[in-house]
Amino acid sequence: MQRCIRRNLFTMFILFISGLFGLTGCSSDSSKRIVIWTNMRPVERELLRVKLEQFSQRYPDYDFQELYYQTEELRPNFMISALAGKGPLLIHTASDNIGPLSELKVIKPLEPYFTQAYLDSFITEPFPANTWFNGHLYQIADRVGNHLCLVYNKKFVKKPPETISELIEMGQKLAADEDGDGLPDRYALAWNYIEPYFVVPFIGLYGGWLLDEENRPTLNTPAVVKAAQLIYDLANKYRIIPKECDYETANALFLDEKSAMIINGPWSWGTYIQRGMDIGLARIPRNDSTGQWATPIVSPVGYMLNVNASGERLKIAIELIRFLTSPRVELEFADRFNLIPSRKDLMYHPELMKRELYRQALDQLMVGKPMPVVTELRWIWDAMRPAYQGIFNGEYTPVEAAREMQRMAEQLIRENR
Repeated sequence: MQRCIRRNLFTMFILFISGLFGLTGCSSDSSKRIVIWTNMRPVERELLRVKLEQFSQRYPDYDFQELYYQTEELRPNFMISALAGKGPLLIHTASDNIGPLSELKVIKPLEPYFTQAYLDSFITEPFPANTWFNGHLYQIADRVGNHLCLVYNKKFVKKPPETISELIEMGQKLAADEDGDGLPDRYALAWNYIEPYFVVPFIGLYGGWLLDEENRPTLNTPAVVKAAQLIYDLANKYRIIPKECDYETANALFLDEKSAMIINGPWSWGTYIQRGMDIGLARIPRNDSTGQWATPIVSPVGYMLNVNASGERLKIAIELIRFLTSPRVELEFADRFNLIPSRKDLMYHPELMKRELYRQALDQLMVGKPMPVVTELRWIWDAMRPAYQGIFNGEYTPVEAAREMQRMAEQLIRENR
């Protein structure tokens, strides 16, 4: 009870402060400023600004802008501003934000504003591009995927491994200790394996997942134990990955050619190409015994509408979503940045299919699993980190860690619900 009181008092305080400082957005005044908050990369935001300038010709009295926020800043800042009756007209972000934002009722259901024919023009396989939740449409996507792939440097890897045993065999050759100092001269693979999001593909190797159909955590399972044990063995038994590795370390190792492969997402590929690296993408290897592929999380990314939008601003917002998700605009973004568009008629567009990286990213997408959008996922991530990371410092065995992750997830969900 005391925790709930403190949380409510904190929310009231934040709303009071936001009212004092007038966070940007959809207040009931006559503002002619239309803002999109986004966590697009800088090069993508440059193109977004060009598109907003083009769209602004329809409404010369309005000023159209985009504003960058990091992923974990965008959501809480939007919550605060929208609860205060303000905030940007639109946000552009991944679908997993829908759970908490819809529960707080700070995003507006979109189904009244779009025809069925329009909605039918978006991808439905291997998963829907547009996101419905609790009976309402909350996001119109302009891209799909945003998923992890195996990225390999062709200087060291001519043919990427298809199975875990091939990965280990290749890795032990690549990770040879030629100078005799007891350390590999080059790792076969480096990735941010201490972060739960980057562990999920390996849970899929054994048929596991993070939660069940009723949104209950499924962490104390053989699949989670086996995935954790495999990653531990890659570092400590087979010694083909670093014994400690966060995102920045993995990225530096790959860029410095101290790792032949990395598991990373589309936000990183441009950096490798700009560095002059000849890279390829492949599916994260499959389970030799079952044939099950690793299952990276795949996510639609697109536009959500501030619940405070009304009148002419609402009309403009809907028109702007249509413009930014039009085939012409989506194709330009996809072609320039190796993105997978959300439109059915663009997924296999001839111009995109000419590109090797696009085809390879699309291939990995086909065996991914959709990002859960429920709020419970936030607490599951928080529950996983301490115990899972404890495996690598000797605090827990994989069996003990799985048990502790489940206990903590259930506790956090119970307390926050």
